[in-house]
Amino acid sequence: MTRTVLFVHQNFPGQYRHLAPALQARGDRVVAIGGPSSQPLPAIPLHRYDPLPPGGVPPCHPWAADFQTKILRAEAVARCLEALLKEGLRPDLVVGHPGWGELLVVKDLLPAVPVLHQVEFIYQLVGGDVGFDPEFADADWRPLARLRLRRATQLLALQDLDWGLAPTPWQASTVPAPYRQRLSVIHEGIDTAAIAPQGPARLQLQRAGLSFGPGDEVVSFVARNLEPYRGFHTFMRMLPRLQQLRPGAHVVIVGGDGVSYGAAPPGGGSWKEAMLRELGDALDRRRVHFVGRVPHPVLHELFRVTACHVYLTVPFVLSWSLLEAMSCGALVVGSATAPVQDVIEDGRNGLLVDFFDHRALAERLAAVLADPAGHAGLRREARRTVVDGFDLRRVCLPRQLELVDRLMAGSATQDGTAGER
Repeated sequence: MTRTVLFVHQNFPGQYRHLAPALQARGDRVVAIGGPSSQPLPAIPLHRYDPLPPGGVPPCHPWAADFQTKILRAEAVARCLEALLKEGLRPDLVVGHPGWGELLVVKDLLPAVPVLHQVEFIYQLVGGDVGFDPEFADADWRPLARLRLRRATQLLALQDLDWGLAPTPWQASTVPAPYRQRLSVIHEGIDTAAIAPQGPARLQLQRAGLSFGPGDEVVSFVARNLEPYRGFHTFMRMLPRLQQLRPGAHVVIVGGDGVSYGAAPPGGGSWKEAMLRELGDALDRRRVHFVGRVPHPVLHELFRVTACHVYLTVPFVLSWSLLEAMSCGALVVGSATAPVQDVIEDGRNGLLVDFFDHRALAERLAAVLADPAGHAGLRREARRTVVDGFDLRRVCLPRQLELVDRLMAGSATQDGTAGER
């Protein structure tokens, strides 16, 4: 019997780039509802909703604006789903990300259909990203009040939770304790066959007229956008000391100039501009290369070439780039923060430093650059960590499919261990 799985994600395929095609390939019917920027996958019908109501967005209290945006999305998804149900759609399972409010009223249309939530991160009033970095702490009570209210839709989603799927243990720990018994920890998966050490690797920096290969003193840093949430300020403040210790080292920085999380620097502009102003002549810019955003294959080539990759983050969602760097056999120096410690054990499969200690970061990097052979074992263990725990085909996708099957069979909600790793 053919079963139907409905995906709901404002930026489809999002986290389901592998799961949705795998379900389709094995014979399930797969249908997707997504926002205006969603991208289709082959042979999977995509129905885009318009989150803007016909009469425009009504005025509301500023603190309620985020809630209203999510309610508008919930209503738009409901209208789209209602039309599909009238056309004969009968889902056996709904899979979606509750972060944008899209799943809030799905149960009112499909009360008997299980819903699998992608639980990426629940806002933390203490112990998470907010207030972690004292440089950006705000003594005013209003930002915390706004954060408390932003949790409303997340907590509503948990209340209706059939089952949740979190990518890492620490991200799962952000879920309030009463809901964790309905939660599986399964990462989306890394294609370790394709994202792997491969030779001969070569990185070309055309504007600088430079070419790097394995063995060159290259330090890499990657973030979607260069900002303090991913430790960009700490990384930049480290560079003058590193350049003193290793005068032949070059630094390649990948990332955009926008803001994904947090806020823009005081006075506007980008964090790159702000940090370059702060460092001034203390930094030799000839050895620091900002390359913006690059295609995925180029990023992997950088990971194969780099002598040391730096990954820093406040307590927040773990970036794919860390796991992909490790899968390519890169030696990672990361921040000793909870999301990174889920993956890296200091001295076994990478190195850890205090998020704020830019001097310690420089000295650790210099030690790695001075003795690459002595740190080769960390590279091997880094890749082994990803292959053993995060491989797409052998580990993550089979567990995701098993969890989907158990939910559609009605058994996962009666078994607190369904799909766990």
